[in-house]
Amino acid sequence: MDQLARRLGVPDAVVIGLGSMLGAGVFVVFGPAAAAAGGVGLLPALVLAGFVAFCNATSSARLAARYPESGGTYVYGRERLGPFAGFLAGWGFVVGKTASCAAMALTIGAYLWPGQARLVAAAAVLAVTAVNLRGIGKTAAVTRALVALVLAVLALVTVVGLLGGPVHLDRLGESGGSARGVLTAAGLLFFAFAGYARIATLGEEVRDPQRTIPRAVPLALGVVLAIYLVLAVVALGVLGADRLAASAAPLVDVVTAAGLPGLAWVVRAGATIAVVGVLLSLVAGVGRTTLAMARRHDLPGALAAVHRVHQVPRRAELAVAAVVIVVVLLGDVRGAIGFSSCTVLVYYAITNAAALTLGRDPDRRLPVQVLAALGLVGCLLLAVNLPLSSVLAGFGVLAVGAAWYALRTGHWRPGQRLNRR
Repeated sequence: MDQLARRLGVPDAVVIGLGSMLGAGVFVVFGPAAAAAGGVGLLPALVLAGFVAFCNATSSARLAARYPESGGTYVYGRERLGPFAGFLAGWGFVVGKTASCAAMALTIGAYLWPGQARLVAAAAVLAVTAVNLRGIGKTAAVTRALVALVLAVLALVTVVGLLGGPVHLDRLGESGGSARGVLTAAGLLFFAFAGYARIATLGEEVRDPQRTIPRAVPLALGVVLAIYLVLAVVALGVLGADRLAASAAPLVDVVTAAGLPGLAWVVRAGATIAVVGVLLSLVAGVGRTTLAMARRHDLPGALAAVHRVHQVPRRAELAVAAVVIVVVLLGDVRGAIGFSSCTVLVYYAITNAAALTLGRDPDRRLPVQVLAALGLVGCLLLAVNLPLSSVLAGFGVLAVGAAWYALRTGHWRPGQRLNRR
């Protein structure tokens, strides 16, 4: 048995998208982004990141409706651009997101039991894998509960900041920063959105994908963008540009500055819950991409099996979990996963390039071809404006994958296209 069951409707799809985005990033990313953007450039950087994400989401939704299979851009790249483009997207996603899984797990360990962070991280990976192995329905149900808790914590931070901050709106109009700084900040902020297309990666498990995916992806993204804008305004208005840029935990500092330091533990608990939610969806997404690559023998074919009862890619998810646990126990990737940022932007650049081959959509008023082109340019622009170490590491990982592809196949044909459906 190698096919997955279609069990997800629009509400579950939106929840999985929210769970993928509302992760640890929102609890920490405003600080480094504000530092890169010169503080007040945070809001334009957030809008830019959200716009690029919207372009990517539009392209992902169109492609997922056309190719409702597990694997996301790995499948789209193969079908629209050729085997090499698909492989490069899948390779970048699996390697980059596996490192992200390890980083998320180590973050959980650092929050819950710093002295035994690695063991706690390994236990967290085993726990979320156990949930995922019970079926996508269980994954959606647990994600729904985690998202509700995270939204409650973010609402608490917003209310406390607005009522006790106070929020100095004049700080939003201060000058400073540079265009390059805004681009770098947008690249960092983009990954607070990464996950909006997770439902496309799980496309084989969505009911009525032609209707569900185009609705769920933009809806989840829109909700998260609105939440981030409100939180950014509150954080910048309460802390100011300089203090926000120096903050390692901006939302904790917001409640502390509002005179309620006793609520800091609630925010930290919310961050932990958010990380668990992201790890849950990440393992599921990487497992589905691994399944898709194994089906086409870009990874060992044994990983393509689907469990008969729970209808999940059991071997693929167990393999992903095993690799993540090894990285967690032997390495420390928290400070060295910048390449993940770069590889994910390249992944979405391939998404937009694939969407450009679909042609015009007469049923849509939005110029979807223009959005795909802007998304392609935007992804590459943000990628090359990341910190130099991240750019070098990211393209280094992609180069290793390309070399492996060349050795395995003897050649690559980027322009070759497979049969279109």
